[in-house]
Amino acid sequence: QQQQQQQVVEVGQVGSAQNPLVIDPNAPMTEETQKMLCKEKLNIVVVASECAPFAKTGGLGDVAAALPKGLQARGHRVMVVMPRYKNYDGAVDTGVRITFNVMGHPAEVGYFHMHKNGVDTVFIDHQCYHSVADNIYAGDRHAANFRNAMLCQAAIEAVWHVPCGEDRTPYGDSDLVYMANDWHTSLLPVYLSAYYQDHGKLPYARSVFVIHNMAFQGRGPLDEFYSLQLPDHYKEHFYLDDPFGGECMNQMQAGLKFASKIIAVSAGYAWEITTDMGGWGLAPLLREQGDKLTGIVNGIDLEEWSPEYDSFLDGDGYTRFNPDASGFEGKLECKRALQRQLGLPERDDVPLLGFIGRLDHQKGVDLITDARHWLMGQDVQLVMLGSGRDDLEQSLRSMENDHKDKCRCWVGFSVEMAHRITAGCDILLMPSRFEPCGLNQLYAMRYGTLPIAHATGGLNDTITRHNPFALDDPEVAVAAAIASDEGPDGNREMADLGPGTGWLFDSMDTWSFMYCVSNACKLFRENPKMWRAMQIQAMSQDLSWYHAALKWEKIFEWSKIDPPHCEIQQEHHHHY
Repeated sequence: QQQQQQQVVEVGQVGSAQNPLVIDPNAPMTEETQKMLCKEKLNIVVVASECAPFAKTGGLGDVAAALPKGLQARGHRVMVVMPRYKNYDGAVDTGVRITFNVMGHPAEVGYFHMHKNGVDTVFIDHQCYHSVADNIYAGDRHAANFRNAMLCQAAIEAVWHVPCGEDRTPYGDSDLVYMANDWHTSLLPVYLSAYYQDHGKLPYARSVFVIHNMAFQGRGPLDEFYSLQLPDHYKEHFYLDDPFGGECMNQMQAGLKFASKIIAVSAGYAWEITTDMGGWGLAPLLREQGDKLTGIVNGIDLEEWSPEYDSFLDGDGYTRFNPDASGFEGKLECKRALQRQLGLPERDDVPLLGFIGRLDHQKGVDLITDARHWLMGQDVQLVMLGSGRDDLEQSLRSMENDHKDKCRCWVGFSVEMAHRITAGCDILLMPSRFEPCGLNQLYAMRYGTLPIAHATGGLNDTITRHNPFALDDPEVAVAAAIASDEGPDGNREMADLGPGTGWLFDSMDTWSFMYCVSNACKLFRENPKMWRAMQIQAMSQDLSWYHAALKWEKIFEWSKIDPPHCEIQQEHHHHY
């Protein structure tokens, strides 16, 4: 047994993509394995409207899929609860059927279960989810509220009814932490209080609310409150009157009030949402939260996004490569393969710029299109992948048509091309107006592709600005990456000595964006040793979900110390 545990440690050094780290916390442990485990084992229930690979529209789906694996590797028991939009291979009908009062209507839901890589995934089955299988956020407000309310109620009781794990036992209600994600599950902390804790049930359960995107809050007419089947004295927690929308019912506001802890998906975003510009009407509430609000940067799933294990780099001239100095030749082969595949001149000496993302206002694509004449006048190549607004899609097509020797714009989306662009490009452009965390810049740095981004939210937190005075020594770059991973407790002086991992522009305008692109391209051409040192620092960072899970775990532990929810102030009338 000790030999088996030792093998787990050697093969699965935290975040190993080749062999995911799955540790049985009940088995005998060596001293080294024990260090990887948490001190307090929790039962964690992650509730989300989407989870990759089953349903995904954005970063929330990636987080709901990858964070549980990082937490499980720490020794926690983790369940993901999501709707069953379709028939998913490997999901087994448990036979459990529960009828809930959902917005005044009795609704029977079924529970399907899958156990994979040590994580339980529970699918909530009902016809209302099947009807939106091809567009999971389709329908009017009433339909969306019905789906969300049902998901929250079914998730709370899943711990009692659903047999999970290899031993087929329910989680039970001890050491229980629910993790609600965005406004779709914002009713969970409220229902946990109103339906259970107000009646002496689940008194020690805690809820943590995670903000992935503050712009969507579940606003609606005040009268919608009564359809949620909550006591009247809860109405004040939903009421909001602000300049953005006037008087309304705000579901996210109620969820934030009743949650034990609030986590934004980066420290920078946690600050931004407390400002009037970034809070979308809830900034005053968030400013009152104090230590209840914190920010933690997401990690990346190294089983999917790491160049040495990336199956999308097999064939067509692409090749896998190590995320270190030994991988430079492999990365260059990927650049050449990308140029060949897209019909661009095969040149090693030209900076190859890439963009991957939605074509909308948030992602700042207009900065690229506004700078098109200057950009195409430079000795660069540009590859863009994305879909969205019709006018931006047309601008991309026009840019490619006018500059076929330098530009390729793939309107649409391809997972394979996203991986290949990330591996083959020298520079990734991320001029987002706001970005709660951002994952593309993390993927890019893992592949040695240096990002240029607007200094906002998670982009500002995760990208280290280029230091032109740094040494171009690879060992210094590695040491700087390690020191940065250690955070405030690490060697800050060493972290500051590194060459950096990219470029940031503070002002959201075309000139600032062009200035950064110009500086990056100049360095690429004139100082290849410094460029490679930056690549080494970028690739040497610990961007794994295991590293991020350590911080999430701490917040979950702190939530167990604090009171379960906000106090309800009821008005009492005494009659003498």
